[in-house]
Amino acid sequence: MAKKRCLAALALIPLLAQAAEPLRKAPQYTINRNGAPPLTLSQYIGKPVVLAFILTYCSHCQRTVGFLIKDQNEYGSRGLQVLACAIENGAQLAVPAFIKNFNPPFPVGYNDGSTALDFMQHPVVKVPIMPMLAFIDRQGMIRAQFEADDEKFFGDEHEQNLRTQIEALLKVGAPKKAAVATKK
Repeated sequence: MAKKRCLAALALIPLLAQAAEPLRKAPQYTINRNGAPPLTLSQYIGKPVVLAFILTYCSHCQRTVGFLIKDQNEYGSRGLQVLACAIENGAQLAVPAFIKNFNPPFPVGYNDGSTALDFMQHPVVKVPIMPMLAFIDRQGMIRAQFEADDEKFFGDEHEQNLRTQIEALLKVGAPKKAAVATKK
């Protein structure tokens, strides 16, 4: 019995470590779009946001976008907004074909890689591994972020881990359900 409790406690350590990290305000961020006005992250205050930094040619990024397409379709009615930002050199030229191939139900745009690394507070001495995801609550606070070298998040349970993070994000600051009055 004690062994099972220890194993259960050990399994929670990564989640507790993440929860112990201080929240931080999401910095202002702009996503440029071909033929459309740029999007600013601040225009989504009040909505939970998953911001995905991708490379349009990266198979891991494409797989993640596939999962996020499902998530946007499922959770969009509850307020979720997924945004994708391609950050490779030449992204402006690559994004239209990416949109045509994947037909995401959320905006996909581009910006340069250095702005994404600044946003994610990515260490300068570490090579970024794509995709990179930020989970931002309704008040504009980054609740969690992940980079593709995180095997616990992007491994075999990647799709379920995305859903778990999104469901947690939807609960933070969600509007209270109004009590239904009953007639007597």
